[in-house]
Amino acid sequence: MSIAEEEIKKFEKDNCAQDEVFYQAMEEVIYSIAPLLESDAKYMRHAILERLVVPDRIIKFKVVWLDDKQNIMVNTGYRVQFNNSLGPYKGGLRFHPTVNEGILKFLGFEQILKNSLTGLPIGGGKGGSDFDPKGKSDFEVMKFCSAFMTELHKYIGSRIDIPAGDIGVGSREIGYLFGEYKKITSTYEGVLTGKPFMFGGSLMRPEATGYGAVYFTETMLEMEGKEPLKGKICTVSGAGNVALHAIEKLYQIGAVPVTCSDSSGTIYDKRGVDLALLKELKLEKRTSLADYMNSHREAIYIPTSEYPEGGHAVWNIECYAAFPCATQNELTEIDAQNLISNGCISVTEGANMPSTPEAIDAFLSHKVCFAPGKAANAGGVAVSEFEMSQNASMSKWSFEKVDAKLKETMQQIAKRVSLTAKDYGVEGNYVDGANIAGFKRVADAMIAEGI
Repeated sequence: MSIAEEEIKKFEKDNCAQDEVFYQAMEEVIYSIAPLLESDAKYMRHAILERLVVPDRIIKFKVVWLDDKQNIMVNTGYRVQFNNSLGPYKGGLRFHPTVNEGILKFLGFEQILKNSLTGLPIGGGKGGSDFDPKGKSDFEVMKFCSAFMTELHKYIGSRIDIPAGDIGVGSREIGYLFGEYKKITSTYEGVLTGKPFMFGGSLMRPEATGYGAVYFTETMLEMEGKEPLKGKICTVSGAGNVALHAIEKLYQIGAVPVTCSDSSGTIYDKRGVDLALLKELKLEKRTSLADYMNSHREAIYIPTSEYPEGGHAVWNIECYAAFPCATQNELTEIDAQNLISNGCISVTEGANMPSTPEAIDAFLSHKVCFAPGKAANAGGVAVSEFEMSQNASMSKWSFEKVDAKLKETMQQIAKRVSLTAKDYGVEGNYVDGANIAGFKRVADAMIAEGI
C-alpha cells in the first residue's frame, strides 16, 4: 500500500471523512503530494498531514435579526480558522442557503494552499452563514450583518483573522459588517477586505479573481507552448463577480467569450456576450439571464431543465479555452468529454473546485492544460492582501499599480506550479504542482514553529 493510500485509509476513520466535499479536496491533495512525502520523511515524522487537515478551531454561533415585518429570524453563522502558520487567517465569508460546516471546511482547507501559493504572509480560513441575501431589502441585509458581526467580532482582528467577501457577500455586505465592527470596537482597522474604496478598500478587488484567472491562463499557455487566447473562442460559466470580470478581461486581451450561465440556464451568443447588459442584469437588476433574450433575440438561451442530467449546456459549445466560474462540482465527466471532443485545449477554474475528480482525470489524461482553482483563482486573495498592506500603511495604490502587482503575482504562481510539477516528475500537471508547492511552504513553516 502506498503512502497516499495509507494516509487516505487513516482519514477514512476520522470525522473529516463525513464531510464529502472536504474529503474530496483532502483526497486530491494527499495523492498529489505523495512524491513529496516519499522523498522527504520529515513531513511524516512531524505528522504534518494529521495536523493540517484538522482546523485550529471551528466557531459556530446563532444569528438573530428582525426582518422588515418585524419577524424574528434565526440563522447560523460560522468561522473556520484553519491554519495560521504563514500569517493571520484569511478567507471569505459566504452568505448562501447551502452553507454548512462541511462546505466551509472544504473552502478553508483549499484556502490554506491557495494563500500559500501567492507567496504572501497569510494563513487560511473561511466563514459565512446560511442566510440568503437574495430578495432581501438593504435594511434587512444591514440588520443581519449587524447581528452576524456582533458575534464574529470576538474572534477576528487585523493580526488575527481578516475575513473578506465571497458568494453573497459583496461591497454592500462588507460595508455593513465593517460599520458594525467599528461601532462595537471603536477601532478603525483593516479587519475586513473587500471594503468600499471610500473607507479603506482597494481598487481592483472586484475584478481581481476574474482578471487573475485570465492572467494565469495566459502564462500557462505560453509555458506549455500553446497559442495565446487572442482571437480564440472562450466559454465561461457563472454570471457572478468572477465570471463577469473574467469575461471583461478576455475581451480586453482580444478573446471572444460566448457564454455565461446562472441557476436557471445558459446564454450562448456566438458574436460574444454583451458584457454591459450582463452587468446590468446581474449587478443592478439582480434578475435572471433569461432576460438577456429581450435585447438579443439572435442569441440562444438554454434552460437548465432542458439539458440532460449529468451535463451542462455551457460545456457542450466549441471553444479553445473554458473558464468554470460558478460553483463546486459544476463540471462533470460528461462535460469534460464534451469539451475534449469539441477541441478545448485549456480549462481554468475560476470557482473553487468546480470540476469533479472524474472530469479532472479526463482533462489530464487527454493533455488538456488544466489550471486548478487553488492556483488560478488566487487573484482575489492576493488583492485582499494588497488591501491589508494599504490599510496598514494608511495609503492608497493606483489601479495600474494593483493591476501590475496582480499580474505579476499570477505569473509567479503559474511558473512556481509548473516548475514544481517538473521537479517532482509530473511535468505539465498543474494540479499536482499546485498541491505540492502550496503544501510544502505551509508544512515547512509548521515544522519551523514546532508543536
